[in-house]
Amino acid sequence: MSIQEIDFSKTLSDGQVYETIMSNYSELSKDWISHQWNWMNNVYSPFKDHYKYMIIISLVEKTLQFYDQMNIQYSFDEYYSKSYVQIEKFNITELCKKLDLPKETVRRKVLELEQERVITRIKKRIIIDRKAFDFTKPNQQIKFSAKYIHLVSQALNKEKIYPKKIDQKTIENVIKKKFTLTWRWFYRMQIPLIIGYHKFMKDLTTFHIWGTICMNQILNVSKHLNAGDNKNSLDYFTTNNVLIENLGSDSGISAMSISDMTNIPRATIIRKCQYLVKEDLIKINTKKQYVLSSMNFKKILPYQTEVFKYKAKFIRKVINMIIIS
Repeated sequence: MSIQEIDFSKTLSDGQVYETIMSNYSELSKDWISHQWNWMNNVYSPFKDHYKYMIIISLVEKTLQFYDQMNIQYSFDEYYSKSYVQIEKFNITELCKKLDLPKETVRRKVLELEQERVITRIKKRIIIDRKAFDFTKPNQQIKFSAKYIHLVSQALNKEKIYPKKIDQKTIENVIKKKFTLTWRWFYRMQIPLIIGYHKFMKDLTTFHIWGTICMNQILNVSKHLNAGDNKNSLDYFTTNNVLIENLGSDSGISAMSISDMTNIPRATIIRKCQYLVKEDLIKINTKKQYVLSSMNFKKILPYQTEVFKYKAKFIRKVINMIIIS
């Protein structure tokens, strides 16, 4: 039986993917923001509490890491055919460090998850019950992720960095076939990415609301990104400048609309938006709607460039898996 040799000259680096994302940002930004907004809605919806969900997926990621270390792989269907998932032992301090949360907060939310019987302790075993699977089962998220990876692969094709053309369905199938491995990569992207915004905006609800305003802004001014002389894809910096320059009265969103889209209570949205206005991350237009502030780009830039590095690593791993398979 012949042994397959890997041609490393055909594999991608994090830097190549990162530079491609940054230089083709106008073509990729709308889908990435939709990807992240869908993710944040899924994080909030099950418990009306972002941090409970983050605790659960942090524990799941720990177990997926163990599978990887032991060279155990489950497909999507195999993984979700289980009646429960046993997780590795954990301690509160470990979760606090990973999620950058106070010990008393993590302890209280773990206790609430136990009371809701999402997490169960059976002697020395810690179980995530099947009822939690519906909360974390990423049917739609796999489609969003596969679509975005496909768009990045097209940009890599255009720049002649990656010659192979892959369709979205192929990417979905690879993710599902190698699910416990690829979804560990996904969590390793999303957990530090989301926690980075938590540090910047003080909590995840604030980030969720800001992200909804940002998505609305992108959708409303996206027509300007390819208008006039902008025939080619615009880079990250130029795209953000176009967004800021086209802050208009028609691009805002009301607190009620944000509430309808996210299911976050309107009173909470108004309170969090007051903080965002104070920090000059958003402003209120003449229609009493929320729009991005001109200071948004400068303040958020260091965090977003770090985010893109996590994103580039995840995409590079999935595409390289396809290259060598």
